[in-house]
Amino acid sequence: MTVELLVNVTPQETRVAVVENGVLQEVFIERARRRGLVGNIYNGVVSRVLPGMQAAFIEIGLERAAFLHASDIAVAVDEEKIPQDNSADSITQLLHEGQNVLVQVIKDPLGTKGARLTTHITIPSRYLVFMPEVQNVGVSQRIEDEAERQRLRDIVVLARGDQNRGGFILRTAAEGVGEEAIASDLRFLQRLWASIQERVASVGPGEVVHEDLPLVLRVLRDITDTEVEKLRIDSRETFQRVEDFVRRFTPELVDKLEYYPGERPIFDLYSVDDEIQKALDRKVQLKSGGHLVIDQTEAMTTIDVNTGAYVGHRNLEETIFKTNLEAAQAIIRQLRLRNLGGIIIVDFIDMQNEEHKRQVLRALEKHIERDHANCHISEISSLGLVQMTRKRTRESLEHVLCETCPACGGRASVKTAETVCYEIFREILREARQFDAEQLLVLASQEVVDLLLDEESTSLAELEAFTGKPIKFQVEALYTQEQFDVVLL
Repeated sequence: MTVELLVNVTPQETRVAVVENGVLQEVFIERARRRGLVGNIYNGVVSRVLPGMQAAFIEIGLERAAFLHASDIAVAVDEEKIPQDNSADSITQLLHEGQNVLVQVIKDPLGTKGARLTTHITIPSRYLVFMPEVQNVGVSQRIEDEAERQRLRDIVVLARGDQNRGGFILRTAAEGVGEEAIASDLRFLQRLWASIQERVASVGPGEVVHEDLPLVLRVLRDITDTEVEKLRIDSRETFQRVEDFVRRFTPELVDKLEYYPGERPIFDLYSVDDEIQKALDRKVQLKSGGHLVIDQTEAMTTIDVNTGAYVGHRNLEETIFKTNLEAAQAIIRQLRLRNLGGIIIVDFIDMQNEEHKRQVLRALEKHIERDHANCHISEISSLGLVQMTRKRTRESLEHVLCETCPACGGRASVKTAETVCYEIFREILREARQFDAEQLLVLASQEVVDLLLDEESTSLAELEAFTGKPIKFQVEALYTQEQFDVVLL
């Protein structure tokens, strides 16, 4: 597996594409006018306490107040330690209106929901995650060798000294890394936390105390793939900034950095823009001829697998099995590419063979290992559905790039021209009975007016005779198919 990162920078936005074996797998987009907030630390102010929900709304200077649950509260404002699990404690004992509290964003605002907060502050670096409110040292579960886990713990305990100022988690990237590199990371995090504490005293309520790194540097900090072959950047200024960062924190990537000066847009190298466009479609074609149908709703995402044009070469069960296997790989790619999170329901084509079911589940689990987001897959239910969860910290690709359709209001369908014609007839009757007018003028879209004057002309003539009033029509080019007005003249 070879991994290549493409970075496209403009004054308005930064885009990072993760390409594995020549195929786009993930894309990150950050716009100058709307930067991601995850990881930012704020001097929040409690605006409202909700005992019934065991939560509070916190003002952090955003359009909508952010949400803080009792279970995410680590320390009270008087600096007394609160138990790690506060779900049983009353929120009124932990917070009160007008109180200042240091909070960190763990989820960006999504749709109509405000940002999700925690007071369990964590500050990541290349090899470590610093947790100022605890004292323990943990190691990533992905580091399985017990001797290596113990070696890493010993390095951190020794570097931290007797001061016991905060706890640490060793990240997957720390595996095999030398003592000095980890100790340097630790000292950097301690200095950063000291500067954050100083800034808390100087910033006002509801203001930002610490901002996380910009997108490109975050991706570099968090990447754990040793298979990264190239990191191409099409901005000279960003390249120099990244080079300085890499030399300091990830020197093993220095030789893989490349400034891309080509006239051809960098995202055209692997047709990234075309793949992004496809990722906004509801239907995803499979190479075999089958397809996926992906529907993203407020509560969950549903994925339906269909054989489509694929008829197979053997029998029906074998055709279904092959389609489901191919779909398993495509589904995981789509989850990463579209950044779909929360509850995900996959409706595979029904399989009778138990071994086939196990193999499809194993294929899902195998492909999801490449996903950096925390995922969980359940067994196939009695209805043939696979339930999944994927941690959601930022908006999906669709929510970043698109907005609700003004014509359908998000329904993904519009009323037919015939339906609108009959609504117009009812409105004409209503207006004619209530008001005295010499004639009526109907303003509507081209499709509706054409239908009224053609197929519905007989009904229209009958309506004019019934009301005793002439009816005129005017096409409004800016009206959607559902919009119309009946004007009295």
